[in-house]
Amino acid sequence: MKIICQIGIIFALCWVSEVVEALLPFPFPASVIGMLLLFALLGLKVIRVEHIREKSDFLLSNMAFFFIPAGVSIINYFDVLKGNVGKLLLICFLTTILTFAATVYTVRGVLWLMNRGRAAGGGALSACTEGTEGETEEQETEEGRKGYV
Repeated sequence: MKIICQIGIIFALCWVSEVVEALLPFPFPASVIGMLLLFALLGLKVIRVEHIREKSDFLLSNMAFFFIPAGVSIINYFDVLKGNVGKLLLICFLTTILTFAATVYTVRGVLWLMNRGRAAGGGALSACTEGTEGETEEQETEEGRKGYV
């Protein structure tokens, strides 16, 4: 019954996001609306992580399966893509580098804000670090390895 409830919550969010997409006067992907809705509901504590944890873990562990239809559909457009392989590879390479750079600077910025908040005795991100004051660097590193970050 627990799994059915978790699936129901996820499907309900998907359905609501489809309705919102249909009502919007501009194009916006329903999948993004659904993620924003889920984020908002989790942030407002309307939905707790425990309500969707098992099904979310299952979907994340099988994410590669969901890329199969997109990969297979590329075969339908092989003639169009054949002449642009070099351009596509260049775009993939450049966007990968840009994504890495954006990630590096975002992490640096967040760490800077967290350090600034700790130095000021609270601050902008003090809520993010609640309960971690007594932890040693080894504990934080060990938790990071476990995926609790």
